[in-house]
Order: sequence, then C-alpha cells, then structure tokens
Amino acid sequence: MGRRRSSKKSFGCGRWLQKWLCGCRYRQKKYFLSPRGRVTQQNEKDVTIAAFFPPQIIFHDVSEDREYSEEEDSGVGHSEEHQTLSSRAAKLHFDVRQDYKNPQFLRPAGNVDVELTDENANIYSIRFPAAGWYLWSATGLGFVVRAAATVRIAFGSWSQHLALDLQHHEQWLVAGPLFDITAEPEEAVYEIHLPHFISLQAGEVDISWFLVAHFKDEGMVLEHPARVEPFYAVLENPSFSLMGILLRIASGTRLSIPITSNTLMYYHSHPEDIKFHLYLVPSNALITKAVDDEESRFCGVRLQTSPPMEPLNFGAYYIVSNSAHLEIIPTELKLSYRSPGEIQPFSKFYAGQMKEPIQVEITDKRHGTLVWKTVVKPVDIQLGAASAPPASSGAAFVKENLRQLQARLGDLKGVLDDLQDSEVLTENEKELVEQAKTRQSKNEALLSMVEKKGDPALEVLFESISKRDPYLVSYLRQHTL
Repeated sequence: MGRRRSSKKSFGCGRWLQKWLCGCRYRQKKYFLSPRGRVTQQNEKDVTIAAFFPPQIIFHDVSEDREYSEEEDSGVGHSEEHQTLSSRAAKLHFDVRQDYKNPQFLRPAGNVDVELTDENANIYSIRFPAAGWYLWSATGLGFVVRAAATVRIAFGSWSQHLALDLQHHEQWLVAGPLFDITAEPEEAVYEIHLPHFISLQAGEVDISWFLVAHFKDEGMVLEHPARVEPFYAVLENPSFSLMGILLRIASGTRLSIPITSNTLMYYHSHPEDIKFHLYLVPSNALITKAVDDEESRFCGVRLQTSPPMEPLNFGAYYIVSNSAHLEIIPTELKLSYRSPGEIQPFSKFYAGQMKEPIQVEITDKRHGTLVWKTVVKPVDIQLGAASAPPASSGAAFVKENLRQLQARLGDLKGVLDDLQDSEVLTENEKELVEQAKTRQSKNEALLSMVEKKGDPALEVLFESISKRDPYLVSYLRQHTL
C-alpha cells in the first residue's frame, strides 16, 4: 500500500510563529510567502509587518502530494547502499578543499567533466553517467543520483531576491550561494547537497534554523532540509528551482553566528609604491573566484595565506593593522555575505618599495582578540613578479582571445584612429566599423578586418588595445595562464 496522501491546509501565523520560536521543526513541510507578502520590502516598518502579521504574509503547508509505493520505500532512498553513499559523500565534503579552478565533478569511479554551455548566462551542464554521488569542488555542490541524469546549473544573486535589510535585522541570514538547478529526469536525483559556511563545531547554531529557500512565481518557498552536515545541507527527493540555504533567526534576538571565513590578500606592483588589498569573506569558492577575477583586471597578484583558524562571527567588525604603522583604509572590515557578482569590501595600504617584512593582523573589534596574522616579505613580492607569464606576441594574444575581445572591447574611437594612422585601416574600412549598429558587431567587424591583414596588422591592433585599455589586456593574460 502506498503512503497516504496529505491534504493541503493553511494554518494561522500565530501558531506557526509560536512553534517556530519554541524550536519545533516542521519536517517534510514547505512554507511560501504569497506575492502580496514577498520579502522585498525596503523599510524597517514593512519588514516587521511582512515577517509577522497576516495577511501580508501567508504560510501554507504545501507538502508534496506524492504517493510512494512499497517498492520505492525499499529502494535507494532507504537502502544500506544509499546510507553508505551518503556517508562517503559527507567524508568527501570534509576531505576535499573547495577549488574553483576544478572543472570536474568528483566521484570514486572517475571524475565527470563540467561543460560551460552558455558563457553569457554562465550556465553549466553535467551528465552523470550512473547512480552514485558526485561533488563539484569548484562550488561545494553535491548530488546523489539513483540513475544516469543530466543536470544544469546556473548561479543567482541573493540581493535580487531577498532584501538586504532583512539580513541586517537578523531575521534572514544568507548561509551559502544561490543555485538555479534543473535535472532530466528529475526523479533520478535523490539528494542535493547545498553548501553552507555556517560553523557547527561549537554547537552554537540550532539545526532547526536552517531552511532551503526556493524562489518561484508564487514567492519564496521555505523548506526544511532532511539533514544538515558540517559543510552542506541535504534536500531529499528535491524539487528544482533557484535555491540556497538561509538561517531563520527570530527578530530581536542577538546571536553571534559563527561561520568559516577566508582572508584574501593581493599586491599591486609599482616601481615606487606597492599596494596591498586585504579581503575578509565567508569561505566559499565562488566568492574567491569573483575576487580573483576582479583583482586580476587591475594586475593584482594573490599571496598565499592561510585562513583564520577559528570560526568568526557573521556581521561582526574586525580591525586590520600592520607592524609598519602604514595607513590602512578602511581599518575596519565587517564580515558579511555578498553574492559573487557584487563588489566585495576590502582594506588597502601602501608599503613604498618595501625593504622590510610587514606583519599584517586582524583582531576582533569587540573582544580585542587576534584572529589572523601573516608576514609578507620582500622576497614574496619578488617571487610573484618572477612567476608572471612570459610575454607572447601581440598577434598570438589577439588570436587566442578573439572571442573575449569581441565581447569586451569598449569604445573603439581611439583604436580606430591608431589603426588608420598606422595605415592598417583605410578611411572606408574605419567608417564601415563605425556604421555597425551594436558595440559587439563593431568589435566583430574590426577584428575580422584586421585578422585578414595578417600578423603585422594584429601586432598594431594589440599595441593600440594595450595603450587604450591596459586593464583588459591584463585581465585576459591572467585568464590564459
């Protein structure tokens, strides 16, 4: 006999809130915010209303009305084999360091390549060839599948779906990245492991605070995960949508939420003055990649440093200092989450020609305790400069980065003038480029014309782009290492 179908019902906000604050968990239930009460209000008064009072917010029990046969009950979802898979997956998450440069899903039987199917929309596709568990160390995202399946993954921004003032008022706390996931066939996926950076080791976080947020047409749908592990939360028999992990904390409470964090330190070389940038961010490979990409645009080189050894408190302020008493702007950093596509805050300072080692420290503003330190020596900067890629010919650079240049070249007026002055382009050819309707079509027309004229013409084009847009050239060089 299959499981009994549950009937849909709504229930009062007061009873839900009372049970929530008492720490009760509603396993296998989902709650959604109706369109009238979507959590997008922008002032404090509206936030309070949206969070606690009907009819602005309506909670519904929308548990899946699926029937499960006895055969399914005894299948992979409840078998010893699946329990073994889940335990192995947990160990893999623990053992494998997140590495955004890894283009594969890991699994015991052999890794599976991740294909970038839409570069503009940043959509990835993976074909899981057989039942088993898979981990993408580039994101911390994992899957347990019953059978072969194709999964597509894109990335979202929390700030576009969840008002920042709700996070600041400690009602919703973003605990990991936002993923847009689809699968074919959907029933082949038994578990999704959504990464989070909340530290569970100190026992300060109640597991019942964890929620999976689904963003759908009807609003934000909330679902309790089946279980929470140290680095991820598990959805069983998932529905597919834009989703990520939130912590729900009662309004008015003052809790310190410990998270795993990372320090990213970069230097920018100059003959007379070396500049440093220091970031303090939640531990997440996607954020690290976004910061690396942004810094590389301006020729920043990351130094190898270790992360803080102990969990730090989300929303707390930390003081940056150095042994050389160099001016630091700003001296305070707030540990908060910003989606990878947003600008991450950092402290910067200048060290002149740097003749002596510099010790950099981060201390907790409230308690005055040291949470991180590193020492940068002049030899670290010298080694970084020596490891810079050797210069290649301008023509080879343009050919190698043709697609990127088509998409990223900006105002062409100066470049066209340079090419005409160098007699690479005629007046008519210059006008043909200028008459193209869109920026990208202008770029494509220019690159096509110059490429047909051979390597000497490409060298002139490269020299012009290097002079007019040096940051673009530096960015592309960093990404072709």
